[in-house]
Amino acid sequence: MPRPNILFIMSDDHAAHAISAYQSRINQTPQLDRIAQGGARFDNCFCTNSICAPSRAVILSGVYNHLNGVKTLDDKLDNRVLTFPQLLQAVGYQTAIIGKWHLGHGPKWDPVGFDYWNVLPGQGEYFDPPMYEMGQKKVFPGYATDVLTDLSIDWMKARDKSRPFFLMCHHKAPHRPWQPDARHAHLYDDVDIPEPYTFNDQYEARMAADAARMRVDRDLTAEDLKAPVPSGLTPEEEKHWKYERYIKDYLRCVASIDDNVGRILDYLDEAGLAENTLVIYTSDQGFFLGDHGWYDKRFMYEESLRMPFLVRYPEMIEPGQVRPEMAMNVDFAPTFLELAGALIPETFQGHSLVPLFRGQVPANWQTSMYYRYWMHMDVNHWVWAHYGVRTERYKLIYYYGESLGTTGSHNLPTPKTWELFDLHEDPFETRNLYADPGAAPVVEALKRELARLQDGLDDKAFEG
Repeated sequence: MPRPNILFIMSDDHAAHAISAYQSRINQTPQLDRIAQGGARFDNCFCTNSICAPSRAVILSGVYNHLNGVKTLDDKLDNRVLTFPQLLQAVGYQTAIIGKWHLGHGPKWDPVGFDYWNVLPGQGEYFDPPMYEMGQKKVFPGYATDVLTDLSIDWMKARDKSRPFFLMCHHKAPHRPWQPDARHAHLYDDVDIPEPYTFNDQYEARMAADAARMRVDRDLTAEDLKAPVPSGLTPEEEKHWKYERYIKDYLRCVASIDDNVGRILDYLDEAGLAENTLVIYTSDQGFFLGDHGWYDKRFMYEESLRMPFLVRYPEMIEPGQVRPEMAMNVDFAPTFLELAGALIPETFQGHSLVPLFRGQVPANWQTSMYYRYWMHMDVNHWVWAHYGVRTERYKLIYYYGESLGTTGSHNLPTPKTWELFDLHEDPFETRNLYADPGAAPVVEALKRELARLQDGLDDKAFEG
């Protein structure tokens, strides 16, 4: 079997439950669904830190944030850190990254391991985005999602066709402030988007959730809403109005991504590349779509923790699969290296997903995962620093409540508190069982597993 081309499409803040392949209640994504129908949908793919820059650093470096140095949004990825694109280059792949980078700019932080790079500064702009093309700043007229797709297709057309390629197409959308293009500006105008089940969560026995500043009814800004709040509404009506303003613009941005993914898939078909190209669609983390009354991410709760992960590779992956096994963003790097025939460094901390692509489950496959959010009490969202463990049934979270000197954090200690959820009985995570005497054996077992994971990953976690 020849080595595959690899096309890695990643959006920013696209929750799995806003993809119809994942049974979305609120939108349809027929082009993204093409990937799932022609390959596999992973139902339990998780990020190790639900925030943009840290997740991207994990994907590139194959190690957790305490080792790659990108713990918060304010950290940059030192380009002396080993990343998998360098290893792909060494075995003959031509490589490119186009779109969001968010890991710093300048000689110490510009992308390495890429034959071509053209990246957005910071979060990037939705319209007429400035970009750094191989270090030179240029402005590209148009809507960012269209522009990045155009650039990606143009690069594939101009590539050296005698060599396999690896391309990262990184969209800005649907990141806040959710600015749709003209083509989708009136999508959903006559539709009332259903509220999520936990829209009116009261945060009982969850102090950290109650303290967070990312509530739809209270914390969305004028820039987010793009219109004054109508007068005369009850508090419940105002909350629903704000939700509709937010979620419709979010879904309009998603619709543009869906259309543009379709353009790329069509190009692969037309160019005869579809059979030997691994196509991945994912996002850097999940997102709260009104779940728990919130927007944004950061928490270890399911909507934020879970990443969409759709894969298609006809030469290896049987179509129409649904994979329940646990996968993480730290697993992406070893996966790409194995497919490319490159050696996986012993320092990498993830596991190749290639056996799962083949429909095989290794006997010792991971059944628990470790999460850590470091950006304590940042100025906008006030989410407390925490770490935790998720197994197939349970989740244990510890809010240790210290900044520990991390950048972008507030040096204000918060209460130390635990949460335990039974994901089988309480999939929406509204009932904290930690203080339930009957849960004591589960708590004890999960704390042992948490310590085992921290030790194995060499994370000297803070225990106040």
